[in-house]
Amino acid sequence: MAQHAAVAATAPAGSGKDKGVTAVDVRLAGDLVRTRLVLDLTATVEMRVFTLADPYRVVVDVAGLDFNLPATAGHHGRGLITAFRYGQVGPGKARLVLEVREPVSVDKSFVLDAIDEQPARLVIDLVPTDRTSFLRSAEVPSSRVDPMAAIRNATAEPGTAAESKPPEAKLSETKPPKADSPARSRLPVVVIDPGHGGIDTGANAPGGGVSEKTVVLEVALMLRDRLEKGGRVNVVMTRTEDVFVPLGERVRIARRNEAALFLSIHADSIRARDGIASGASVYTLSEKASDAEAERLAESENKADLIAGVNLQEEAEDVADILIDLVQRETKSFSAHFAHTLVGEIRPTARMHRTPLKSAGFKVLKAPDVPSVLLELGFMSNRQELRQITSVAWRTKVTEAIADAIERFVAMRTAGGRTPK
Repeated sequence: MAQHAAVAATAPAGSGKDKGVTAVDVRLAGDLVRTRLVLDLTATVEMRVFTLADPYRVVVDVAGLDFNLPATAGHHGRGLITAFRYGQVGPGKARLVLEVREPVSVDKSFVLDAIDEQPARLVIDLVPTDRTSFLRSAEVPSSRVDPMAAIRNATAEPGTAAESKPPEAKLSETKPPKADSPARSRLPVVVIDPGHGGIDTGANAPGGGVSEKTVVLEVALMLRDRLEKGGRVNVVMTRTEDVFVPLGERVRIARRNEAALFLSIHADSIRARDGIASGASVYTLSEKASDAEAERLAESENKADLIAGVNLQEEAEDVADILIDLVQRETKSFSAHFAHTLVGEIRPTARMHRTPLKSAGFKVLKAPDVPSVLLELGFMSNRQELRQITSVAWRTKVTEAIADAIERFVAMRTAGGRTPK
């Protein structure tokens, strides 16, 4: 991944960055010679602009910004910008990712104060350049790379030196505090991972209005409450709000907490031309997908880091082999055991997919020493199933079934139970 040095544009001190600034409108202007993005704001902000290569992108980080933009914002481009995405990547930190059709240079980036009836505005001007110029300021990694350092530094923020701050500090806002109760702290840890979040919406229901990131977070929080009420496990969440957490960091959260189990929750969607699909599925890690559907889903989920402006494709090639090699047979067996237990508990309460047990190369399941499973609640592209997934009554039954499966599995592990090899 190549990246340019950051281009900073800051507003004067006391400009209102802590007053809850909102982006209320956005527009693109210009052509292939010069393209301008203008973001209308309720107050001035501080921003940081940098570029990423392969694919070419311009990333704008803004402190203390919320978005209230039209529903179609970013779907269509103009000039050098083909499309853009936006959302929260952490508490108090928003990001726009501008997808560009060719190498570009950030000619201007500035923030204008409100004047008369005109709002405050954030402006980015892009002009074309050649690839050599685009990459000239990029950091060139050493050919002698410590593979474990690649794992530790995979979530280093763009535009910063990876060694300047460890991943734990960079993403500390995504690590829930451990429980204060000494008794609870001695309980087995179960990590619940609501998929997607922030700028990465995941699947969307037909016609929009409901996104996967919201559905799975609501289910995950309900599951957390049920497990905490049961008092048999100590629950750690990878996120409790609408923020983006890189896939590698989700795995690290499980390993840092020495989790007895990692459960990632998602909701699938397929294109209309592929027909109607329904039912929940449970996935375990495999180097080779169990079917074409599993391979498609794993590929789309693994691109989540790219959506947030951080391309971790290099991790998929360089680190995945290391992680897979480190996965112990016992961990894989425990994962498979829990997957069977989970399907057995859910089946009486919810519709299951015709082949509910699957395997695929999900990055989020690659903790070498933590049994890990990914649950697809169902298909948001199926209107009938969408109504179920968003129903409180359905969620209550399903979270109860999931919690029962978790408690059975953890009890077996803490009792010294072993699974067939």
